[in-house]
Amino acid sequence: MIIWPAYIDKKKSRREGRRVPEDLAIENPSLKDIEKALKKLGLEPKIYREKRYPRQHWEMCGCVEVDYKGNKLQLLKEICKIIKRKD
Repeated sequence: MIIWPAYIDKKKSRREGRRVPEDLAIENPSLKDIEKALKKLGLEPKIYREKRYPRQHWEMCGCVEVDYKGNKLQLLKEICKIIKRKD
C-alpha cells in the first residue's frame, strides 16, 4: 500500500487528493510523521523520498510504502489521530 502525504494534508482539497475528512487532516504532514505513526501501529514502513505524487507531478513530495491488508481509509484516519496526539 502506498501512502502519499497529500492523502492527509489539510491544505489539499478532495480534488487535489485528500482522502480523510478535513477536521481529521494534518497541516503539512511530513514523511517522518507518517513513518513514526505507522511504526506506532506496529507496521514496517519504507520511505521513498524521490517520488512525485501523480496529481502534482511537478512537486517532489515522496511517499511511504507499507505492507497492510486492511482498509486504506481506516489506516489513514489512524495515522492522522496518532500525528495529532503528538502535537
